[in-house]
Amino acid sequence: MPQFANYGFFSHLQHRLNKTLPFTVHQMGVASVADTLYSHLHKNNGSVENSLSKLRPKLDSKCVTEVLNKCRPKQPQLGLRFFVWAGFQSGYRHSAYMYRKACNLLGIDENPRIICDVVETYEAEGGLVNVKMFREVLKLCKEAQLADVALWVLRKMESFNLNPDTVMYNVVIRLCCKKGDVEMAEKLMGEMSFNGLCPDLITYVAIVEGLCNAGRAEDACSVLEIMRVHGCLPNVVVFSAILDGLCRSGCMDRALELLDEMEKGGDCSPNVVTYTSVIQSFCKRGQWTEALDILDRMRGFGCHANHVTVFTLIESLCIGGRVEEAYRLIDKFLVEHGVSYGDCYSSLVISLIRIKSLEEAEKLFREMLAGDVKPDTLASSILLKELCMKDRVLDGFYLLEAIDNMGCLSSIDSDIYSILLIGLCQRTHLTEATKLAKIMLKKSVPLKPPYQDGAINILIESGEKDLVNQLLGMHKGI
Repeated sequence: MPQFANYGFFSHLQHRLNKTLPFTVHQMGVASVADTLYSHLHKNNGSVENSLSKLRPKLDSKCVTEVLNKCRPKQPQLGLRFFVWAGFQSGYRHSAYMYRKACNLLGIDENPRIICDVVETYEAEGGLVNVKMFREVLKLCKEAQLADVALWVLRKMESFNLNPDTVMYNVVIRLCCKKGDVEMAEKLMGEMSFNGLCPDLITYVAIVEGLCNAGRAEDACSVLEIMRVHGCLPNVVVFSAILDGLCRSGCMDRALELLDEMEKGGDCSPNVVTYTSVIQSFCKRGQWTEALDILDRMRGFGCHANHVTVFTLIESLCIGGRVEEAYRLIDKFLVEHGVSYGDCYSSLVISLIRIKSLEEAEKLFREMLAGDVKPDTLASSILLKELCMKDRVLDGFYLLEAIDNMGCLSSIDSDIYSILLIGLCQRTHLTEATKLAKIMLKKSVPLKPPYQDGAINILIESGEKDLVNQLLGMHKGI
């Protein structure tokens, strides 16, 4: 009798658990989560969302992707409705990657009308639609860069007696600005205030960037005062965006005035990105004296140059035929800004190659190695590639070997190894080819097609079968 009572108790408990636990716990043996979700998309009884919600599933990105894959061929609308619903379920949120995945799987980029169709289906069914659903839809519009559709969705919310929030307005405003419809973006920002919403820093940054891209840098400047009136203090991001717009518009005097304001503002002090943006603008105009003045001004403000500042000035001087000035400028960067020898001379090597002074670039690079100055990855890769293109694979190999001896090979473009190896093999420099293959093994650099077969055949013919097997084993992950 006690055993029978216990059996009845546990049967009752199991029945209760089956009603309360997520189906992933007690139904995994019957069907996968994705299969169950997909089947309930077709048992909606008038509402896909209600049917799914009764399951209370435990979602993850893999499960969501599987359902989308099942819907992809013929039922993208159902897939979209599932994705929107999944985005606000307890314990799960879509990652940025998943929005891109959904756009690809459901063909939203090619057929943006699918979003409008789903929203209209919500309306026709008359089911419960909430703000969270529209937020998910707008995030998909943002990922697919659908400004017109996003604006339509925002307006359609009124039909459901729903009010968009600041985040939703910001999505549409930014999309309009990127599209170039800054007038609509301004209208939406005014509409926010009318609806009792306060534009935030994200709103203003989008408007400022939109105005600047539309060539309305002076109008962007006026946004600063609007922000202050509404109690939203501009930060360095807003100032830098306006400054960049002024520079691109050629309003350099106004840009310098704004830079003055930033230097006096305290909370919006210019940083290295701000100063480098102004330097770039002067360099593009060939105004190197003014660019160097900004560099001095930068140091006077207590801000030090970085490798981007260095490359900007050095490349501009080289392109302008002022190579000697570029050399002299390196001393300034070293002494006054604390930039490393490696960053300075690597920038000069790249700049010399770009102005077709390969011989001088190679000489400088070898002097760096001799002086124990480590070149950066980009300079090393570009120089080695140039030597290969000039059919100087043997010189390239010895240079790569010297770089390897300094421990600087960690990030060199892996294609370069393959190009060098096939070049050495084809020219019967087999001793060097064997050394390079061993370096590749040490660095776990795979031999890439279309160079793979040719190099392998030549190495086998030269008696390096074991080495080839090791290379192939690494390629296969053995």
